[in-house]
Parts: sequence; structure tokens; C-alpha cells
Amino acid sequence: MAWYEGAFFYQIFPDRYFRAGPPGKPAPSGPFEPWEAPPSLRGFKGGTLWGIAEKIPYLKDLGVEALYLNPIFASTANHRYHTTDYFQVDPLLGGNVALRHLLEVAHAHGIRVILDGVFNHTGRGFFAFQHLLENGEASPYRDWYHVKGFPLNPYGRNPNYEAWWGNPELPKLRVETPAVREYLLEVAEYWIRFGADGWRLDVPNEIEDPEFWRAFRRRVKGANPEAYIVGEIWEEADFWLQGDMFDATMNYPLSRAILGFVGGEVLDQELAARSGLGRIEPLQALAFSHRLEGLFTRYRPEVVRAQMNLLTSHDTPRLLTLLRGSVERAKLALSLLFLLPGNPTVYYGEEIGMEGGHDPENRGGMVWEEGRWRREIRESVRRMARLRQEHPLLRTAPYGRIYAVDGHLAFTRGPYLVVVNASPEPFQQDFPLHGALPRGAQAVDLLSGKTCTPAGGRLCGPELPPFSVAIWVEV
Repeated sequence: MAWYEGAFFYQIFPDRYFRAGPPGKPAPSGPFEPWEAPPSLRGFKGGTLWGIAEKIPYLKDLGVEALYLNPIFASTANHRYHTTDYFQVDPLLGGNVALRHLLEVAHAHGIRVILDGVFNHTGRGFFAFQHLLENGEASPYRDWYHVKGFPLNPYGRNPNYEAWWGNPELPKLRVETPAVREYLLEVAEYWIRFGADGWRLDVPNEIEDPEFWRAFRRRVKGANPEAYIVGEIWEEADFWLQGDMFDATMNYPLSRAILGFVGGEVLDQELAARSGLGRIEPLQALAFSHRLEGLFTRYRPEVVRAQMNLLTSHDTPRLLTLLRGSVERAKLALSLLFLLPGNPTVYYGEEIGMEGGHDPENRGGMVWEEGRWRREIRESVRRMARLRQEHPLLRTAPYGRIYAVDGHLAFTRGPYLVVVNASPEPFQQDFPLHGALPRGAQAVDLLSGKTCTPAGGRLCGPELPPFSVAIWVEV
């Protein structure tokens, strides 16, 4: 089984995680945006890869097994989706030497690191685009982009070249040009050989060329057969998950399902709708289970185990904000990530209850002052991560529905029976087991330590508090 099947991923926006270490060259000379100030669209807070490396013990204690880093290559934007050099780590993050250090520290602690690959478009500062801007039709790089006319208009509202969503800051690469194609494949291979453990691919569906992605897979897997390739596809992704392109996708359909089930009437529908999440349908247990079963049966088992299951990301409002401050619902939603097949993926700060709406509010500086943490959320995540490590079948076993009525759901993961109460009232755990636990055998809840002996084919367990979960297994 691949290392990434069921691994606990943690997503980090590097500029906002932790300041530490020397800057790269050229070094900045001006002040950074105050760490505690509300994040701005253009401001830099000065987080570095040295800083992430310094916080590896915190991540290890949380139970993290892999990091997904938002883009780290040279760029003129704090989010670094405006790449100017694909072979250089941004000097503000510490440069290539800082990435080498981070990989060494992470790997020494058993933590993998995957990078964000932005191959559909570059920033305006990328060499080929600058050459084209300076030399027009005479530039030998004219076929690197989809140019509609000269001279280029890179700072007007209507660029005369193809750009991501019409944004002139992001000129779209012409991937069918052999030189462009080979350059991007060299980038993909280079960083895997450098030591990265895989790629998260930004808007890969906008490169409408499956052969490019098949070649990408061959180059990456040739450099490291264990490398993880995950695409940012927001909907069902059968086309991309046939085994010849991606290992997995970011599982936003699962995000919507969990938020619809746990969020209920509390979920801020308007806030969600104005993000990539779109409209989130409120779900009762049976409808939620049907959504899960649809997702878990449409892909091969190894794909289901590899899916990057997430609730939020740098592209969505934060979890606690979506749930209007309900800590109990946030804990339950995060717990479900760890109790369903796939890779539970937590956006930095969600484990301590950070809040924020749309970009840039959802990209604030990580809170390191423990007095401001919502500790109960962090302890819940930490405990769930530990349980998955101690009970490997919680990572690998398939999902099987046992009971689903109103806000109450019970399902199996191998020998484990998971009971979920997503309602505001206590739930008496008395329902048919359909063979989920052995007859007459005593069972224990791994979370509360309570025991019960199923009788008459029913669980007959104690009351489950509102917005909580139990994990039963034979003693």
C-alpha cells in the first residue's frame, strides 16, 4: 500500500506560518506586514520554510504525516501562484537552501512534503513573458503564450493574450509548444529528485491535454515511483483517476457532504456560496451516507484511500467561520475526516480554531499564542490522528453503512463501528447492528472508554452527546 493512502496531511500557506531563519538573496530590506494584523491581498508577513522546519515538532505532536505546501517558487505574490522562476525557491521563504533544510528535518521525523505545481500559467515576471514583453514579435519566446496581438497589454483590464480567468497577472502557457512542455516536465522531475514527495497540481483541468498529464506522471514516477500526484479538481473526477494521470484529487465533493451533514441550520450558506464550495445542501444521515457511498464506489479502492479529503483550504472560508463559531460542530466535522476512507487534510490553523472569511481573511498569520487556541479542537484532531496510527484499519478498511436516521449515522470500518450524532440532542445508541459487532461480545468505545454488550442484535449503548462520535470495537 502506498504511503499516501490514509496519511494525515496538513496544508500550509508558507508566508503565514512562522518567521525564522535567514532570508534568501536578494534579501528584503523593508518591514513586513505585522503578523497579528488582518492579512491583506498584497502584504507579506514573512513566514519562511525555515519557520516551518522549526515547527516540525509541533506538527509531529499533532500527528501530521505529510505536508502540502502552497507554492514556494519565486513569485511577486504572497500566495506565489504568480511564478517568476520555477527552479528557485522564493528568497523571501529562504531560497533553495531553506527547502533542503525543511525536507531533511521533515523526513527525519517521518513527515513527507508535497509541493504545489502551477503549470497552467506564469506570473508576468517569468523570463519568457518578460522577453516577449520587451521584444514583441521578434522574441523567440512568442510561442510560449497565447498572444492575440502586439504590443502586449499586461497592465490593462483587457489583456491581449490568454490569461487565467482574464487576469493579466497570470498569462497562460502554451503547453502544446514542445519547449514549454519539456520545460514543465523538467521542473516536475527536478524537484522530485531534489527530495519532494509529490505534487499538488493547480487547476490541471485548464491544461486540456491529457497526454501532457500522462507524460507528467511518467516523469514524476520515473524519478520516484512513490511520489504522490493530486489534482485540484473541484467535482467528481473519473477522467483523471484512471491510473494514467493522477493518484487522487482534492475531494471537495466530500467537503460539501460533511459540511452539509454537520453544519445543518448553522452553516453560513451565503458565505459558502460565494466561494468555490458553492451551494451546500443540508443533509440528513441517509442522504449523507448515499453521498459517501457514491464517492467511495465510483473510484477504485486504492484511489478512495488516496483521496485528499478536506473541509477547507486557502480557497475557502475557514471552518469555524462557516459553522458560525460552533466548536462542537467543527470538532465533529474534523473527526469525520479521520474516520472516513482517504487522507484527512487539515488547513493550517483549523486545529486551533482560527477564523476567517474569503481571501485574504482565510490566510491570516498562524496563531502561536496558546492562550488564544481553542484547545478542545486541537486535542480532538490530535486524538483522532493517534487513533488512526494505533488502529491501521481505520485508515484502510472500506465504509459500510449500518444505520442512518435523521442526524444519526452508524458505519463500519473493518471491525470498528463508528456512531455519529450530528444533532443538538443526545442520542441513545440503540439500533440494529446487522452483524457489525460479534454476538455476545463486549465492546468498548475507543474515545470515551465506556463499554457495552450488544444484545438481541442491537448495540444498546449509552447516550451519545450532541455533535459527537463513538468508535466501538470488540474488547
